[in-house]
Amino acid sequence: MTSPEITPNAALRQLIEGYRTSQMIFVAAELGIADLLVDGPKHYAEIATATRTDAPTLFRLLRALASVGVFARVDEDRFALNRLTDCLLTGVAGSLRPWAVLNGRRLYTTWAHLGHSIATGDTAFDHLHGVGVWEYRERDPEEGRVFHDAMAANITHVARSVVNAYNFSRFGTLVDVGGGKGALIQAVLMANPKLLGIVFDVPAAVREAAASFAHTGLTNRCKLLEGSFFEAVPAGGDAYILSRILHDWRDDQAIKILNITRRAMTLGRTLLVIERVMEAQNPSVEATQSDIHMLVMTGGRERTAVEFHTLLTASNFEFVRVIPTDSPMQIIEAVAI
Repeated sequence: MTSPEITPNAALRQLIEGYRTSQMIFVAAELGIADLLVDGPKHYAEIATATRTDAPTLFRLLRALASVGVFARVDEDRFALNRLTDCLLTGVAGSLRPWAVLNGRRLYTTWAHLGHSIATGDTAFDHLHGVGVWEYRERDPEEGRVFHDAMAANITHVARSVVNAYNFSRFGTLVDVGGGKGALIQAVLMANPKLLGIVFDVPAAVREAAASFAHTGLTNRCKLLEGSFFEAVPAGGDAYILSRILHDWRDDQAIKILNITRRAMTLGRTLLVIERVMEAQNPSVEATQSDIHMLVMTGGRERTAVEFHTLLTASNFEFVRVIPTDSPMQIIEAVAI
């Protein structure tokens, strides 16, 4: 028998209730349930003991997650990993556990104030917490750690795609402005043995980067420098990267970041902006939802190629080209003029 076609009412209802699934995944991620199943299926009571949760209630959560394909129910009382929950394992390439925790802890509650942003054009996070998201994370080291872990996890696929799409071998020193834990520049350095790097970010991010670099064998090829890209950027690089930075900021702030970066660069040096480049007519769901996410969290936005061209021209850069990757991000190449 064929499955009945889903009705418009049912399809819309699934979209409306999507928060239920995302919150269940968040709880499972925060409890580290996937890690407990690496050695094979376990009885829900054993999982409850390890996670210090109520066994009958945890069973209901696992049953609900299994019903949407997150975890596998191997018999009445035991649950196991599957292809989806492999992505919730700690420390594996492309793990989404940090992203699930970030979404459930802070992003979810902020999105509840989307209506304020739509009504006013202001940032929901600032309205909810009384300070901007960057100041909030600086005040709370745990929030900052969760954010940087999530960003590092998200960059894994993007980093591989960027390395495959662009030839970095012609540069001597690459400066990653706002480089976070350094996941992107680590991938570039590993693929280009003669290249040197600089990660530049706020002190909390640099501390995270130092811990990340400690196990890579790249510490002698990459400097970790603290500072704010609203004040100054390290000079002397052959190329500079702004990876997923500009979309966090309004146009005037993005131009300020670009101007400060430009002042650190000599004539003819290369700037690589790694961002989603939205199609003007038929942008993807991923891009349009990220655009609203920027509105809610930071006041920034996703931009089209024309909008990036405008920002770069206003900051003494020549827009060269947009290079596609096999990730949702593109590489915008520009030259200092």
